[in-house]
Parts: sequence; C-alpha cells; structure tokens
Amino acid sequence: MNLLPIDVGPLNPTVPDLLIGLVLFALCFWVMAGVLLPRIKRTLDEREALTTGRTHEAEAILTEAAEVRARYEAELADARHEAARIRQQAKEDGTAAIAAARAEGVRERDEILAAGTADIAASRAAAEAELRPYVDVLATELAGRILGEPLPAPAGR
Repeated sequence: MNLLPIDVGPLNPTVPDLLIGLVLFALCFWVMAGVLLPRIKRTLDEREALTTGRTHEAEAILTEAAEVRARYEAELADARHEAARIRQQAKEDGTAAIAAARAEGVRERDEILAAGTADIAASRAAAEAELRPYVDVLATELAGRILGEPLPAPAGR
C-alpha cells in the first residue's frame, strides 16, 4: 500500500517500509543519544577541562614570570644606581687623592727649592769667603790679560 496517491516510482514509500524505517531510526537515535553522545560529550568535556586548565596554568605561569621580571628589573635598577654611586664615590676619592698628591708634591718641591736655595747660598758664601782674599790679585791678572800687558800687583798684599 502506497502513501502517496501518485506514482513517483521507487520514492513512493509503503507503510511497512515506513514503519521499519521509523523503528530503525528510533533504535539508531537511542543508541546515539544513550551511548555514543554521552561518551563524546564526556571526552569533549575532559578535553575542554584540560585545555582550560592548561590555559589557566599558562596564565598563572605568565603572571609569575611577569612578577619575576619586575623583581629582576627592580634589582637591576638598584644595581645600576649602586654602580653609579660607587663610580661617583670613586671619582670623588680619585679627585681627592690627586689633590692630596699634588699638594704633597708642591710641599716637597718647596722644601727642595728652599733646601737648594739654602745650599746655594751657603756654597756661595763659602766660595766668596774663600776667594775674597784673592780678588785683588785675580782682578789685576785679568785686567792685564785684557790689556795685553802685565800690571803691577796691588800694594799691601
């Protein structure tokens, strides 16, 4: 018995074929909805939980990495500040050491100059005292050489 009053060929369903198809569809639907779909849903939920869990874990790791980086940058800034302070202190110490060495050098130079001047003055005084008795004789001899003839020796000596 055909359900459609017109002849459409093999596409015209019969009642027993339709009942068998309906029973088979219900059986397939029950198997899919009762057995396969819950398993698929459970697998998808597990996968989603793992993915979401990994996402949360990755976000936590990124947050921790950002905190570590911030601490590292803060320590690096402190180290740079400390290095600049040490560099400035060393520069000031070097300047002070140079100034002290320069002052010490000037003091030693002045002492050496004073000692040298005193030695020269003493040597000059000694040379003058030693040569003073011979000045008249040496002057007469030198004048004679300049004039080209001997001069008489000064009287009294």
